[in-house]
Amino acid sequence: MKAMVLTGIRQMEMQDVKMPVIMKETDVLIKMKVVGVCGSDVHYYTSGKIGSQVVQYPFPVGHEGAGEVMDIGTKVTKVKRGDRIAIEPAMPCGECDQCLAGRPHTCRKLRFLGCPGQAEGCLSEYIVMQEDSCFLINDNMTYTEAAISEPLAIGVYAVNQSIPMKDATIGILGFGPIGMSVLLPALAKGAEKIYVTDLIDERLAIAKTCGATWTGNPANMDVVNGIKEAEPLLLDVVFECCGKQEAMDQAIEMLKPGGKLMIIGIPEFDHWSFSVDMLRRKEICIQSIRRQNHSVEEALAIMENKVINVDKMPTHRFSFNNTKEAFDLVTTYGDGVMKAMIDFD
Repeated sequence: MKAMVLTGIRQMEMQDVKMPVIMKETDVLIKMKVVGVCGSDVHYYTSGKIGSQVVQYPFPVGHEGAGEVMDIGTKVTKVKRGDRIAIEPAMPCGECDQCLAGRPHTCRKLRFLGCPGQAEGCLSEYIVMQEDSCFLINDNMTYTEAAISEPLAIGVYAVNQSIPMKDATIGILGFGPIGMSVLLPALAKGAEKIYVTDLIDERLAIAKTCGATWTGNPANMDVVNGIKEAEPLLLDVVFECCGKQEAMDQAIEMLKPGGKLMIIGIPEFDHWSFSVDMLRRKEICIQSIRRQNHSVEEALAIMENKVINVDKMPTHRFSFNNTKEAFDLVTTYGDGVMKAMIDFD
C-alpha cells in the first residue's frame, strides 16, 4: 500500500510500504477515507519532535482520521465489515493504574497514532486499530465530520474539565481548530460571552460567525485592555489554545480573581513562565489538558444531533498525493487556513 511519510525536516514523500495485518483478535483493519492535518503533525514536520518525542525517519504521521472497516479479528463485536467509523487515535493498555483509574489518556503504556516511538500515523491507505478505538458513525455523518471528532473531543473534554458553562464569560486565545473545538461546545453548554483572540484575521471572522461575542488581533491592538474595557470584572475562564508565551501572559491578566486557566496549546519551547505576583494574588487555578478522555462519543453525538455545526472548520482540501502541499499551507498559515483535510478517494 501507499503511505505518506516524513523523511526529514519539512520533507515528505509517498512510499510503498507493507500492508498492515490483523494480529490480535480485537484488531480492526481500516481503509482510510479522510485525515485532518493537526498542529502537532506540523510540529513533527517542521521540527522533527515535540518535547521528548523525536521522529526517526522515515515516519508516517497523522492521527485525525475516519474510514471504512475492511476486516475484523475474531472477537470484535463493536464493528463489522463495511461499517463507517471515526477513529480514536489513542490505544491505552487498559491494565495500568491510570487506565484502571479512568484515565486512559494518560496510560503508562499508551500508544497513539502518529506519535514517535508509539505508533505510525494514519496517512496511509490502510491501518489497523484496536476495536475500542473504533466508533460507528451514522449514515448522515460525513467522513470529514467523523475525522473532526478527534480535535472536537479535545475541546469537549477541556470545556467539561473547566467550569460550569452556564452564563460563563470565557476567553479563547488562539482560534485554530482547537479554539473552535472549545467555542462550539462552550456555547452549546450555555456560555454567555466568548472573547476570542488570534493573529489571523480570517480566523477571527470565522469566530464571529460561530458565535464569538468579541474578537481581537493582538498584532494590531491591546487585546487585554480591549477585554478589560468590555468586561471590567474580567473573565471566568481562559482557554490557552495556541501554545504562545505572550498568550499565557495575556490570559493571566484577563482572568478575574479565582478564575481558571486551561492550557491546551502545545508550545515549541520547554518551559512556561508566569507572573507569580498576579497568579498568587488572583489565586488562579491552572489545569493542563492532555488530549481527550472519554469524550469522543459526546463529540460525535453533538454533531449527529446537530447541537453544533463544524462545517466552518475544514477550509481546505487536498488529495492524498498532495499531502505535502497541505502541510506547507498549514505550516505558513497560508490563505487563512483553519483546517486542511486529506481525501483518499
